[in-house]
Amino acid sequence: MPDLLPILLGLFVLAALLRIDTYFTVLYLLALTYVLGRIWARRAMQQIQTHRRLVNRAFPGEEIPVSLTVTNDGWLPVPWVEIHDSLPVDLIAPPFFRRVLSLGSHQTRRFQYTLSCRKRGYYTIGPMRWHTGDLLGFTPQLTAQEASEYVIIYPQIVPLQRLGLPTHSPLASLPTPHPLFEDTSRVIGVRPYHSGDSPRHIHWTASAHTRELLVKRYRPAVARETMICLDLNQESYPFTRLYAASELAIVTAASIANHIIVREDLPAGLATQAIDPLQDAVRTMKLPPRQERAHLMSILEILARVQSYRLGQVPPSDQPAPLPLVEFLRGVAMRLTWGTTLVVITGRRTESLISTLAYLNREGLAIALILIMPEAPSEPDQSRGAVLDLPTYQVWQEDALEVTWT
Repeated sequence: MPDLLPILLGLFVLAALLRIDTYFTVLYLLALTYVLGRIWARRAMQQIQTHRRLVNRAFPGEEIPVSLTVTNDGWLPVPWVEIHDSLPVDLIAPPFFRRVLSLGSHQTRRFQYTLSCRKRGYYTIGPMRWHTGDLLGFTPQLTAQEASEYVIIYPQIVPLQRLGLPTHSPLASLPTPHPLFEDTSRVIGVRPYHSGDSPRHIHWTASAHTRELLVKRYRPAVARETMICLDLNQESYPFTRLYAASELAIVTAASIANHIIVREDLPAGLATQAIDPLQDAVRTMKLPPRQERAHLMSILEILARVQSYRLGQVPPSDQPAPLPLVEFLRGVAMRLTWGTTLVVITGRRTESLISTLAYLNREGLAIALILIMPEAPSEPDQSRGAVLDLPTYQVWQEDALEVTWT
């Protein structure tokens, strides 16, 4: 409805020219209604408080209940208020929540809706806006809003058997007969004595009981580390299946990290170049190998956000350009300790990649190459990677992207 002020001015001019008392009475009544309605609407807007409550992290297949609370903190009732909350189309349809309600003095109204976590990603919830005005609509509507929130949907985690990957960790190993370092304060068992063993490591009690020399076995002081390098360059995957292949690569990285940290209780890290929606630019993201559960959630949070990129994309002025995969791998390997397992997840095997991995293997890193939906399924592998004895695996299980709803 248009503002009442021009109507009041026109009515005042008409009443002054015609000098009719009835016009002045209507003028005073409308003016009083306009002033009181404007004051009432402004006070009502100041009294309204909104709050959105939700869990902002979940896995695919889960549902997130969202609770909205609208409260009138003042003594004046609110004749009407319209609530509108903007939502991602991937989480709910229609992509908004809208209600029109009235609030009495110190009244609270609560509403709920549910977000369905269909696929991984970083989503913005809101902003939530609300409008109000006077009861007759004489004054313009007043608008306020609550800040946006975010929701992170972690990538799907599946058993390694479902991806066709071995379940032992690390995926590749270096030939070494004994642990490099042992913690002598942590005995994990005994073994038969061998020539060259230190007499200080003999377990005399167990030896006396079995009448055979037994030596204490100690837990390694340094756990075998694994660094997962995820290639999200769009040119590394078939163009016709770019989305499915890149998503499967992310699922594979998340599943390997979960298996190593949770099932094997070993350190794992992540290194990738990808578009980060937090900065809307290609970033290099690295997490060094660690084995805490909190570290795993940090890995999954990165994998929830990342998006594939084109190598020729022009980065912002404050961000370095992404590197080709072989250069990126060399940079990552420079910070890894001897014996670390380097798991490379990509969609294309090139001569330069195989040469780089062979070089890193000679430098003391264990290598495992995982190819995601390569353009043509290979027969028994006679490639250079097989000749150089680099463990190579192929992942084609697109059904791993399917969400299991409970």
